[in-house]
Amino acid sequence: MSSLNLDDFSDLIERPDGGVRRDAEARRERQIVPPGSLGRLDDLGEWLAAAQSAVPVRPVERPRVVLFAGDHGVASLGVSARPAGSADQLVRAVLEGASPASILARRLNVPVRVVDMALDCEPDALPESVVRHRVRRGSGRIDVEDALTLEEAEAAFRAGVAVADEEADAGTDLVVLGDVSVGGTTAAAVLIAALCGTDASVVTGRGGLAIDDLAWMRKCAAVRDALRRARPVLGDQLQLLAAVGGADLAAMTGFLLQSAARKTPVILDGVVSAACALVGQRIAFRAPDWWLAGQNSGEPAQAKALDRMALEPLLNHGVTVGEGAGALLALPLVQAAAALAAELPEKQEKPEKPEELEAGEGPVAAEEPSPEPENPEALAE
Repeated sequence: MSSLNLDDFSDLIERPDGGVRRDAEARRERQIVPPGSLGRLDDLGEWLAAAQSAVPVRPVERPRVVLFAGDHGVASLGVSARPAGSADQLVRAVLEGASPASILARRLNVPVRVVDMALDCEPDALPESVVRHRVRRGSGRIDVEDALTLEEAEAAFRAGVAVADEEADAGTDLVVLGDVSVGGTTAAAVLIAALCGTDASVVTGRGGLAIDDLAWMRKCAAVRDALRRARPVLGDQLQLLAAVGGADLAAMTGFLLQSAARKTPVILDGVVSAACALVGQRIAFRAPDWWLAGQNSGEPAQAKALDRMALEPLLNHGVTVGEGAGALLALPLVQAAAALAAELPEKQEKPEKPEELEAGEGPVAAEEPSPEPENPEALAE
């Protein structure tokens, strides 16, 4: 029996400040560029002002990429184009600055943090700062067994909460959230199908490194079998993460909820972060107000999850590489929205006409000469 009470998040998480958002909207109407002419940037600036509880909005100066990493046992079925248990190679590429996310983050001057939750490698193969939250080595094969024990799921969830607290305490003002995993999209598809009540074929995509038709059919079968195991535990979100999620997904869910509780905005990347967000919505319905969908990766399960949470992706470039790369591309849009909302000048108000001076007050106006009569001879008579 878990000692973690997820219902507490419903009480802890408040919506972004609605009054501040109205003030931001009023300020936008006073600026020299007509409201609505900046498109989605107007909404982003107002959302960010509400999240910060500040008008004018403050610039996003301390963003951070946070990546949760793990290997999934279901990858042994050949549902991924990458070899099972090889996520540590992806992590090393990130740490060495050789991955797409690392290159983008370096260009945008954003630090990257990798959190190993269940990589299938020896802990001493990676830096201690990466592995210190690890729960186990790899996750179970979700089509036939639980990904985690309930105790492991709770430990992973609490690790995600702890990472969110560490980022908030360090002054991080916006998080770009992604994953580094092999088999993670399969687990994500199962969670989304279970929570949305859809069939396996509706949510099964091709993954970050696209798989062929035969691998897609194997993936579809794995999602179908895992769904049978997920449906009996739909009422308990922690048990659901233990049954068909994984340590990285449980940690991401805890991270998302605690970030909302700490009022830290988050940009979601792909289908894995969307699945964790959907679980988070089930736990605390106000939490999605703190999240942005960075991009549409093209995964059908992601589209299902975002539609259920009423989140519209900022970009539609079809970036499937994962590691937060697609969400990183959306970060400059958010920063641009903040700059425009804060720095666009307001319209100059037209000076009002001075009120008529009351009789006996103020300086006496000089008398105007009397007009000349139209018929001067009439005055002589």
